[in-house]
Amino acid sequence: MGSLFRSEPMCLAQLFLQSGTAYECLSALGEKGLVQFRDLNQNVSSFQRKFVGEVKRCEELERILAYLVQEINRADIPLPEGETSPPAPPLKQVLEMQEQLQKLEVELREVTKNKEKLRKNLLELIEYTHMLRVTKTFVKRNVEFEPTYEEFPPLERESLLDYNSMQRLGAKLGFVSGLIQQGKVEAFEKMLWRVCKGYTIVTYAELDEPLEDPETGEVIKWYVFLISFWGEQIGHKVKKICDCYHCHVYPYPNTAEERREIQEGLNTRIQDLYTVLHKTEDYLRQVLCKAAESVYSRVIQVKKMKAIYHMLNMCSFDVTNKCLIAEVWCPEADLHNLRRALEDGSRESGATIPSFMNRIPTKETPPTLIRTNKFTEGFQNIVDAYGVGSYREVNPALFTIITFPFLFAVMFGDFGHGFVMFLFALLLVLNENKIKLNQSQEIMRMFFNGRYILLLMGLFSVYTGLIYNDCFSKSVNLFGSGWNVSAMYSSSHSLGEQKEMVLWNDSVVRHNKVLQLDPSIPGVFQGPYPLGIDPIWNLATNRLTFLNSFKMKMSVILGIIHMTFGVVLGIFNHLHFRKKFNIYLVSIPELLFMLCIFGYLIFMIIYKWLVFSAETSRVAPSILIEFINMFLFPASETKGLYTGQEHVQRLLLVITALSVPVLFLGKPLFLWWLHNGRSCFGVSRSGYTLIRKDSEEEVSLLGSQDIEEGNRQMDDGCREMTCEEFNFGEILMTQAIHSIEYCLGCISNTASYLRLWALSLAHAQLSDVLWAMLMRVGLRVDTTYGVLLLLPVIALFAVLTIFILLIMEGLSAFLHAIRLHWVEFQNKFYVGAGTKFVPFSFSLLASKFSNDDLA
Repeated sequence: MGSLFRSEPMCLAQLFLQSGTAYECLSALGEKGLVQFRDLNQNVSSFQRKFVGEVKRCEELERILAYLVQEINRADIPLPEGETSPPAPPLKQVLEMQEQLQKLEVELREVTKNKEKLRKNLLELIEYTHMLRVTKTFVKRNVEFEPTYEEFPPLERESLLDYNSMQRLGAKLGFVSGLIQQGKVEAFEKMLWRVCKGYTIVTYAELDEPLEDPETGEVIKWYVFLISFWGEQIGHKVKKICDCYHCHVYPYPNTAEERREIQEGLNTRIQDLYTVLHKTEDYLRQVLCKAAESVYSRVIQVKKMKAIYHMLNMCSFDVTNKCLIAEVWCPEADLHNLRRALEDGSRESGATIPSFMNRIPTKETPPTLIRTNKFTEGFQNIVDAYGVGSYREVNPALFTIITFPFLFAVMFGDFGHGFVMFLFALLLVLNENKIKLNQSQEIMRMFFNGRYILLLMGLFSVYTGLIYNDCFSKSVNLFGSGWNVSAMYSSSHSLGEQKEMVLWNDSVVRHNKVLQLDPSIPGVFQGPYPLGIDPIWNLATNRLTFLNSFKMKMSVILGIIHMTFGVVLGIFNHLHFRKKFNIYLVSIPELLFMLCIFGYLIFMIIYKWLVFSAETSRVAPSILIEFINMFLFPASETKGLYTGQEHVQRLLLVITALSVPVLFLGKPLFLWWLHNGRSCFGVSRSGYTLIRKDSEEEVSLLGSQDIEEGNRQMDDGCREMTCEEFNFGEILMTQAIHSIEYCLGCISNTASYLRLWALSLAHAQLSDVLWAMLMRVGLRVDTTYGVLLLLPVIALFAVLTIFILLIMEGLSAFLHAIRLHWVEFQNKFYVGAGTKFVPFSFSLLASKFSNDDLA
C-alpha cells in the first residue's frame, strides 16, 4: 500500500562502466529494468555520437529480418514465438550473426529472383498456347500460302495504274497477334482505325478463363486479337500501338505445320518449367522454414542490442576514454539489485576491473514511480490520463479503486444490468491468460485491459441496484414490503379510530383510481425495508418524486464527502513536504469554508431524516428554505429544525467569513514575513525534498542555500532562511486566484455532483421505457401466439439492453465518473505535474511480429 499511496523514493546514481564491460552491464540492467538513463549528450547530434555505427548495423539487421519475415509470411509458413525472451547476443556473436543473415538474404533474393523469372516465362508460354488455340479459328489458310503472296492482279491486266498503285503491288500481308486486357479493347480498336486509316483487319475473341498477368501477378480477363495489315510501315505502327497499350504480342505462325511445331515445343517447355519451378519452390520453402525457426529469437536479440547502443549513446566518456559514465534515476529500494546487475555484467564479460555505481545528491525533481499490478494498473491509468503525479505526492489511484466504481454504480444502479456487466468482466478475468484476447481488435483489447475496472463497476452496480431495488426497471420483493394495505380498511379499526382517521371502505376503493396510504395510521407502515427502497414504491404514482428527492440528497451528501476527503488528503501532502504553514493557512480555512456551509447542509438533511417521523412529516420545515434563510437573515422568526438554530447558523457564517481572508492573505503574508528573516514553523528540510517546481514556496523557502548552523532546531523544524528573489505581488495574485477558484468551486462542484442523480434517473427511465415498449407488449399477447412472439421480443430486448443500456449508458456513466474524479476530487490536492519513470527495460520492447517494429 505504501508504494500505491505515494510514489517510491528515488535517487540519482552515477555508473562507471568499463569500455569492455559496458555492453554486458547494460544488458543485465535491461533484463531487470531498474533504472532510467539521463541523456548526458543532449548537445551532440545523433549522427555524431560514439556508437552510431553500431546503431546503423542494428538497423541493417532489422531490415534483413523484416525481409525474412515478409518472405516467410508470403510463403504461409507459421512464425514460432517463444515463451521466453532470449538475452542480448554477446559481442562475439554479433558479426557472425550479421554474416549469416546477409548470406541468407543474398541467397533468398537470388532464389526468389530465379523463381519469378521462371514463373513469368511459364505464364508467357501459357498465354502463347491460348493465343495459338484461339487464333486457329480466325483465319482459314491454304498450306501453300506464302507471305510473298500478292493480293493484286498482274500489271498487264491493269490499264490505269499510277505511282501509288505500283507501290501497292509490292505490298505484303502481315499478321500481329497477342493478348490485351479487357478494359483496353475498345480504345485499342479506335486507335488502330485512326492511325492505320483502315488498312488493318482486327479480330477479337475473349478467353474462357482469366489468366495471371506475368508483370503484376493480377488475375484478370484477357482478349486474344489478330491484326492483318498491308505494308511494313503500317506494321511498324501497329506494333508501336500494341506496345503503348501493354499488349502481350507473340509471333504468329505462317503455316499450319509451323503452328503444330510451335505448339509441341510449347507443351514440352511448359512441362519442363513446371518441374523446375516446383523444385525451386521446394528449395525456397526449405530455406524459409529453417530461417523461421530462429527468426523470432533474432528479432528480439537485435531489438535488445539496438536498445543497448541507444543507451550507450546517452553516456559520456571520461578524460581517458576508457570508462563510460552514465547518470540514472533508480528507486532506493532497487539500489542493491543495481549493484548486483553491474557485478553480473562485469563477471560475464570477464573484466578484471568491475563496474560500479556512486550515489550523488541532487536538487532536481526525480521522476515518479508507482508500482502496479494487473489489478491496480487500470485505475492508475485513469489517474495518469489526467496527469502523472508529482514526485512523492499522494496518489489518488489508491482511493479511486473504490470511489470510481462506486460513483459509476450510483449513476448506473441496476441489479440486472450490473450483473450482466459483472459476468462479462468475470469471463475476461478468468480467461486473462489467453494470448488471443490481448491481441484482438482495439475495442476488445480496451475491454480486456480494463477488465478489473469492469468487474468492480458491475459488482458495485449490483449493490446500488439492490439499494434502488431496480432489476431491469422492475422491483424485487425479497424481504416483504413494510407497508400493509389491509390496515387502511375501516373494518380493521375500532369505531373511535374510524372517526378520527381517513380510512378506506368498499365504496372508496371502487370510485377512486388513486388510493393513498397514510403511514400515521397504526399498522399501515410496519417498519423500513431491510435493504434499499421498499418494492411498493414501484406501484406508487409519486414514485418518481420520492426517488428524485432521495437521489438528489444522496448525490449532495456523497459529493461533499468526496470533496472534503480530497481536502484532507492535501494535508498529508503538506506534512510530507514539511510545509505545515499550508495546513494552518490553506487546508484548515478550506475545510472550515466547506464544512460550515455544505457540511451543515448534510447535517440538516440527516437531522430531518432522523428526527421527523410520518406523524410529524407535515410540519417538518423545508431544508431548502432553511438553507436560504441562513444567508438572508429574515426579519420574522421561522420555525427551524431545532432550537437555537439561528445562533448556530450565525456562528457558522462568522467562521466562514473569517476563513475567507485567511485563505486569501494568510499564506502571502506569512511568506513575506519569512522573507524578512522572521522565525517560522514547518519549513525545515534535510537532504533534498521535493518542492513543487516554480512555486512560490520554492522562491521563498529555497532561494538561498546558506543556512546558519547556529540556529536551534525546534519541533516544527524552524530555520532562518534568506531569499534572493521574492515577488509579493505575484504570490498574492496566485493565492487570490486559488482562493477564488476554491470558494466558487465549492458551489459549482457540489452542483456538479447532481449528475449522479440525473444519470441515475435517466438510466432508470430508459430501462422502464424499454421494458414497457417490448417486454410488456410481448407478455400481454394472447397465449396462442404469445410463445411465438415472445422469443423474438426477448432477443430484441436483450440486444437493445446490451447496446443502449449497457454500452451507451455505461460509457456515459464512465465518462461522468472520470470527470468527477479529475475535476471535483483531484483538484483539491493533486497537482499531477510530474514525469513518469520510464526504466530501461527489455520487457517494454514489442515481443510480437508487427510491421511497425520490423519496417
